[in-house]
Amino acid sequence: MTVEEGEIEALVPTPRMLAWSRNSTLYRLSRRMMTERELSDAIARKSRQKFEGISEAQVKALSAAAVEFGRTMLALDDTAYAEIRTRSSARGGKSKRAIGRKLIEKGIDREIVQQALEETDDFHSALVFARKRAFGPFRRPDVEVDDKRRAKEFSAFARNGFGFEIGRRVMAMEREEAEEILADRPFV
Repeated sequence: MTVEEGEIEALVPTPRMLAWSRNSTLYRLSRRMMTERELSDAIARKSRQKFEGISEAQVKALSAAAVEFGRTMLALDDTAYAEIRTRSSARGGKSKRAIGRKLIEKGIDREIVQQALEETDDFHSALVFARKRAFGPFRRPDVEVDDKRRAKEFSAFARNGFGFEIGRRVMAMEREEAEEILADRPFV
């Protein structure tokens, strides 16, 4: 074996490595949806643990092969992931800002994130959030409302990415009105 052959071997993953990469991709994508970056990072991390003396070029090649394999299986699609995650998070009471931040952290392109967030209604999500936390119109009747309590509720809205105006609108509503709005659009 010459020096050039040794260098080439250090760049190209072995057939065993590629088979492991495909199997690992199948396993991961069968368990949950992932973004391309999540899959790539997971394969890179695990390949460094599994194969002793693996080169960085081989790690990158295995990650790229895993992502390509996931795409050809139609099990890896960042656009679909963003849309599904956005709808689910909005139904759970998350703000556009919080949803967008989380999707960008997961490695989804900003344009895809913006397209997914276009139809999201922050007001409806804020109502869901208020119902979950028993704030504003969903507050229990035995709870006394003072400035400290009101400030705490507004702070919770702000920490979860809702603007002051949306928080103010939710807090000013009556319970019947809020429940009616939520009943009109149960699965946004």
